Amino acid sequence: MLATIEFVELMPTILLPLCFFIAAQRKAPTGVYFVDSTILRVCHHRRSSQNRVFKGLAKKCRSTMGWFYGFKLHLIVNDMGELMAFKLSQATTDDRVVLPEMAQGLTGKIIGDKGYISQKLFNALYEK
Repeated sequence: MLATIEFVELMPTILLPLCFFIAAQRKAPTGVYFVDSTILRVCHHRRSSQNRVFKGLAKKCRSTMGWFYGFKLHLIVNDMGELMAFKLSQATTDDRVVLPEMAQGLTGKIIGDKGYISQKLFNALYEK
């Protein structure tokens, strides 16, 4: 297992190949998609001021499961559970903000929870 220092040193060299790998895993569109987000905790929110690795990148935010310090991972999968799109954002990013960019190139229905409800977002996606 990598230590934090080794991980941070390897990140710049691994990031681009990782993005290509994930993009190559994208499957064929089916017309029915599900979107949701989950939290990625960096550390306990009480220790956020001591965290140096993600200082300036990670944010404190409150979710349905309490306070956390970290990021949000947004995913779109098709009805077969195959990954169609993903985005990593700061914890404070509204789910509705990242959806239009993630949904580019997808046609059909996108089903999400109440965090994605917005008439403005519906109209923007419907016009595409």
